[in-house]
Amino acid sequence: MPIAVPASAQTDLRDAAPAEGDRARRTSLRYLNFFRLVLAGLFLVAGQELGLGKESPSIYLSVAFAYLGAVLALGFPDAARRFGFERTVALQVVVDVIALSLIMWVSGGYRSGIPALIMVMLAGAGLIAEGRMVMFTAALATIAVLIENTWRYVGGKQSVDFLQVGIFCAGFFGIALVARLLALRAKANASLAAERGAALAKQQAVNEHIIRDMRDGVIVVDARGRILHANAQAVELLGMAHTAATGMEGLALKDIDESFEPMLKPGEAPGVAPEGRLLRIGPGGRLLRCRAVAGEPGSAAAGDTLLYLTDFDEIQRQLQQIKLAALGRLTASMAHEIRNPLSAVTQAAELLGEEKRADMQARLVRIINDNARRIERMIRDVLALGRREQAMPEALPLAAFVGEVIDGRVFRAPEELPLYAVDIDPALTLAIDRAHLHQILDNLLANAARYCSGEPGAIRLWAEVLPGERIALHVQDDGPGFDEAVRAHLFEPFFTTHPKGTGLGLYIARELAEANDADLELASAGPGAHLVLSAHTRP
Repeated sequence: MPIAVPASAQTDLRDAAPAEGDRARRTSLRYLNFFRLVLAGLFLVAGQELGLGKESPSIYLSVAFAYLGAVLALGFPDAARRFGFERTVALQVVVDVIALSLIMWVSGGYRSGIPALIMVMLAGAGLIAEGRMVMFTAALATIAVLIENTWRYVGGKQSVDFLQVGIFCAGFFGIALVARLLALRAKANASLAAERGAALAKQQAVNEHIIRDMRDGVIVVDARGRILHANAQAVELLGMAHTAATGMEGLALKDIDESFEPMLKPGEAPGVAPEGRLLRIGPGGRLLRCRAVAGEPGSAAAGDTLLYLTDFDEIQRQLQQIKLAALGRLTASMAHEIRNPLSAVTQAAELLGEEKRADMQARLVRIINDNARRIERMIRDVLALGRREQAMPEALPLAAFVGEVIDGRVFRAPEELPLYAVDIDPALTLAIDRAHLHQILDNLLANAARYCSGEPGAIRLWAEVLPGERIALHVQDDGPGFDEAVRAHLFEPFFTTHPKGTGLGLYIARELAEANDADLELASAGPGAHLVLSAHTRP
């Protein structure tokens, strides 16, 4: 089921980015206003000593006082709240251009260096306003500078180098264009950062939801062995139900239980025992499987250790229930399978006591012996399931081994000799346990001999080389084969189509094949029963 983040949380994530951006722009505007305030103060305190206003000191002082008042009025009472942020920035730029142009007019024109200050104001305002109206303010500054220098040229006060003036005007537009591009880039980066931040916050919320609902306990421990985070399940498994999950944060893990200390030693965490360790933890001595995973070197989690706690007692209880259920099914199946031959033995024994004819007695004795052997074979197969030995694969010469198995069957039943047609390259080898392969082949050949037509060559055995250094051994008879209903249950235990079969032969054969990293499958095509055993050529 998908985990949903609450709609309110998603709205907060979406609204947080614009709010953070507005906060940053307002902070930048305050810094720019502080620069304006310092500049206006310098105009009043040291402007005339720097050579400003020499052509008309009275006008200069009036403009300087007016500029200081405008800076204080538009900047520090936070006029942005009354007029709006964008309008306030535009109004401040207009005031800057007018005031600086007038100061330039009474200070000797462009040679006073005032155009450089105009460029600074244009750049700052362009970045803060995110590129809005920057071309307008650049055009306004250009017009003001051209009017001032034209007036000066027409009045004949001094010569004007219109080339230099043009360079300044071009600089206004260049500064404005750069400021606009930088503002757009910063806005795009801020939007991307906000989206990634929202995605990260959403992912964090999902991760917290997953960790909170996990059946396993999760503890995050730093390099000093102190708990950074723990979920509610970990608190319960540690027998600290009286403590909230947040209450464990900051505690030393070894103070909770000394058994944890080896898990946190360098080199003891992940590499040594990836499946974890079994520890007795807590006042109740609960058995827990503890698995440590160290943070990747170079990552943000470097030095931290993630501990997974699993209630092993609960796992054992579940396994015990599964074993009991399997044992119950096995017992029921065996009781059903044994009941039939046992009733035949009982009935034959009763008749044997009443029968006086020798031929009938011999027949009844044969019935008793056949069913007794059937019961014994069934018990032997069931016991083989429980005490299957570990496979010891070796490279067996396939052709020679198949010949030995066939010779053994022919020795017991000479009439089977003409049935077999073998076509296997003597150079081929099969990596499998010798005893297991003998049991698998004997079972496959017994089934083939039981269902084939009895004609010479009715059972064919051949081998083929598969990719990946594997060999496939085919065993096929010319019998009736299996319909789709039988194919689906062919390898299930106690499933059989023969009245005297136990239903365990093919099941045990597949189990033995899997123990040797081999596959036993029923081929999908071809007449009769066609089974394929595939395994590696070498162990």
